[in-house]
Order: sequence, then structure tokens, then C-alpha cells
Amino acid sequence: MSAKRKPHIHFISFLLALCLCVQLTGCASSSSKESSESSSAASSADSSQTSSDPKRVGKIVEEMAVDYGSYGSEAKDKIDNLLGELSACDASAGKRWKNIMDIWTSDDLGKHLNYDVLPDGLPNTDELCIVVLGFQLNPDGTMKDELIQRLTVALNCAKKYPKAYIACTGGGTASENEAASEAGEMAKWLEQQGIDKKRIITEDNSITTAQNAIFTYDILTSKYTSVKKLAIVSSDYHIATGELLFKAESILRANAVGNEKLEVVSNAAWKAPSGSLSAMFQAGALIELSGDVKTAFNIYYDNYDIHSLPPLK
Repeated sequence: MSAKRKPHIHFISFLLALCLCVQLTGCASSSSKESSESSSAASSADSSQTSSDPKRVGKIVEEMAVDYGSYGSEAKDKIDNLLGELSACDASAGKRWKNIMDIWTSDDLGKHLNYDVLPDGLPNTDELCIVVLGFQLNPDGTMKDELIQRLTVALNCAKKYPKAYIACTGGGTASENEAASEAGEMAKWLEQQGIDKKRIITEDNSITTAQNAIFTYDILTSKYTSVKKLAIVSSDYHIATGELLFKAESILRANAVGNEKLEVVSNAAWKAPSGSLSAMFQAGALIELSGDVKTAFNIYYDNYDIHSLPPLK
């Protein structure tokens, strides 16, 4: 699902079983745990005014995300009330999720697309990282046309900004080739097109869009500390989700609200002939960022019972 699509049918039972054990693609489980712990630590770093109840925080976040994913703007009043409850429970979490919800509900999210190449005016330094989101591989591990098209856009961007890094993100989604990963194949393709290997960053553990954001954040903030600004590259229908999740992850992981280490500043898109992502999918992804992987996957696979939540008032 790093490709913003449901995984290959052969993987469904496998991934769900791993998900229930919180073990996603090998070391992914420990990274998810570390990410959740980092988010919790960040939340507590500037929430000395209130004592946090993690379970309550998680349920409020779930309810907010599902309400907006299901009802859109009709849920505004209830979401405002839930944000008030969240702030009373954990002041820092309230501020962070208020910022995230503002981004998600903004009319501007995903509306300003730059087709085929990044716009002028971005830093041509190692402060910029072009993040290319993966797409599910063929069973034999080769890339599908949509992923090659995304890479073609990324190549245009890399040529326009020759000092920027390029992060390829996506794990193993080839049902008949366990050795292949989206990011690995992407990196090889870019090298074949003449991009210096030193510029290419590979994140090959993620299997969801949320994990694209989590694991890429981990790598950039620990190993490539010059990077401060991100430009998301994907298919046009997927840009809004990519920008939302990378912005949200940076907000959740900051040591204080407003002190985010990474900023999403632009995008470049391939014009796909078809494709869409629902607000409910985005809800699941935000819930995954919050650390509730099981609930997220229930949403991804349409197994979530919305009637288990209180109705809109």
C-alpha cells in the first residue's frame, strides 16, 4: 500500500497476520514502535500542564479521523468538541492534532499540483529532498508503468535541482520475489538514468503510505540532517495524501509544536489516467501514524464498523 492501492491479493492474509502482531515487514515493527514512542515522548515534552491518558488520546484521534473520513465538513462541530476533549486530556496532543486537522480539512490540500517537474524557487542545496512514493511491484519484482512514470517526474526534478537528495520509499510488494523492494528498484532505475548514487536515499521497509512517512522521517532526521524541506512526487491523485501524512508525521514527531524538523514545501505529479483515494483511507493512514496499526488496517480493508462510534450530534 505504499503504492496507494490495496496490496496484491496474495499478500492480504500475510499482511493482516503480521499487522495483528505489530510486525510489518521485518524491522518495520520495531521502527513503528520507536515512532510511536517518539511521538509520545514529543507529546509529553510540551504537555506539562496536563496528565495524558494514551488510550483516551487514541480513541479521540480515532473518532475524529473516522468522523471526518465518513462525514466530511458535516462533522466539523463534533470534531471541534473532540479537539476540546483532547486538549483537556493532553494539551500538546490537542495542539498537534488541531494543526493536523486544519491541514486535512483545508480546501488547499492537494489542489496546487505541479505536473511533470517541481516549480522554480526551491533551494538547490542538500537542504531539499525529493521524496518519491512507491507503487506496488509486479509479482516478479519488476516495476509497473505507474511507478516508472512517477520516477520520470522525479528524474526531471532531480535534474532541475542537481544538489537535492532523492528519497525512494516503498518496501517489498512483489508476491513472487521476496528480494525485490519498490525503493530498491526505484533507486536502480534512477542510477541507470545517470543520477549519482550518493544523492539517492532508499527506504525499503514500508508497505503503507503512513509507513512511507514514518520511516523516511526516521532516516532523514538521523542520517541526513542537512535536509529541512521536502517535495513529494507521486501520481496526481495521491499527492494530497502524501503531503498530509508527511506533514502530520513531522508535527507528531516534533519536540514542540511549531518546531518541526521537516517541512513539505512543494510537489510534482504524474497525471494518472485514473485513480483516487477516499477521505476514509486518509483517516486510516492518520490513525496508523498515531500508532494504532490494527484499526488502520481494519479501515484499509473495509472491516471497520463505523457504528461502534457515537453518532454525529
